Amino acid sequence: MTVSSLKTPGERLAALGLSLPAAAAPVANYVPYVRTGDLLFVSGQLPVGSNGVDPAHKGKLGAAVSLDAGQAAARQAALNVLAQAQAAIGDLAKLRAVRIGGYVNSTPDFANVPQVVNGASDLFAAVLGDNGKHARFAVGVAQLPLDAAVEVEGIFEILP
Repeated sequence: MTVSSLKTPGERLAALGLSLPAAAAPVANYVPYVRTGDLLFVSGQLPVGSNGVDPAHKGKLGAAVSLDAGQAAARQAALNVLAQAQAAIGDLAKLRAVRIGGYVNSTPDFANVPQVVNGASDLFAAVLGDNGKHARFAVGVAQLPLDAAVEVEGIFEILP
């Protein structure tokens, strides 16, 4: 049995050996998500680790952080986006990813920004199935909060 053949996001998470962390508290003056009509906007999430505060992956891609570590950071940030979505609506099966955005803390010459953000895109597709396919952007930036390697945000349609 493959992960994609499982019916629910919860089953897919378990098959991947993952579980949703507690939804992280904002690190500044904003709310973690906003629901308007059938849309859910999840604020940018860092790859916060098990302590719920500090990023598990810090630093710049193209310098001290490898592509593999950057993809792992993007996966963790995406998992945190899903945790916020779960807190907002209570059921990941009611989500369809519309667009995700990925910000990569990188050196000016780092050219693999899209490959880093694939870590997040791959997680959304694995957990949400066809509803995880999305439009996206991926940009390299000079710095992120708490020196995080990656930040991921999401816009989702809330299904009936």
